[in-house]
Amino acid sequence: MKQGTPFDSSLRILSLRDHSEAELRRKLKEKGYEEAGIEESVARLRELGYLDDVRFARHFASSAIRNGRGYGARLKMELARRGVAAAIVAEVLAEIDEEHSEGELLGELMARRFSGFDAGCATDKEKRRVIGYLQRKGFSLAAILKQLQSKA
Repeated sequence: MKQGTPFDSSLRILSLRDHSEAELRRKLKEKGYEEAGIEESVARLRELGYLDDVRFARHFASSAIRNGRGYGARLKMELARRGVAAAIVAEVLAEIDEEHSEGELLGELMARRFSGFDAGCATDKEKRRVIGYLQRKGFSLAAILKQLQSKA
């Protein structure tokens, strides 16, 4: 269902939220636009500064961390899934590691999500549930175990 040019459609899409180039290309392709028009539109948007994968990745990663949606491996997977280049993902993750310590973020998430959790009194099943949750969020097992030991 095409409406106007690929550029017009791109502007409408980007007005809702920032997208990676790959996401925008996919959305335009789904709308039925030709490859040449898509590439021309993407190039023009990049030129104008409306489309920037580095900015997108930084914003996505900081939002995910702020909202407790992911860290480390999880962020890497999510950004790759959105078509962000591996080099950009590595750069953004390195910036995040400089800004935030994994232990600090893990402590904040534990305080928010599992405020009443006491590793010393918890059953093995409860510990596995907490560890599994935190691993799915992208935290390393070493950091999780260290955090649980400090809370015991």
